[in-house]
Amino acid sequence: MSEHLNASDDHSGYHASVKGYLTGFFLSVVLTAIPFWLVMGKVLPTSGITALVVLGFATLQIVVHMVYFLHMNTKVEGGWSMLALLFTGVLVLIMLSGSIWVMYHLNINMMPVHDMTEMRNIP
Repeated sequence: MSEHLNASDDHSGYHASVKGYLTGFFLSVVLTAIPFWLVMGKVLPTSGITALVVLGFATLQIVVHMVYFLHMNTKVEGGWSMLALLFTGVLVLIMLSGSIWVMYHLNINMMPVHDMTEMRNIP
């Protein structure tokens, strides 16, 4: 019975270690401290550039958390967890871009006419 349980163990996946957790923690702290310094010190010339840089660091931090704390890679569970993540990312991208597109077109097409002379020329 115990031979059957030991034979079915999957040893090809990622195994957590203290070194991995400490690396992830250190990277998380650095990826939090740099954007904090950029915002509080007003290092970059415009707030738009600062926002883009902070979003870039946020994306890197998401990747660090997924690799070091959630242990996601292409080997775990035969790659299905990574495939599920990619599918989720595509769905989120479609939802966000579609929502922004709809809101943009609603804003353009439903804005009130400021010039009353345009309304008088309508037959």
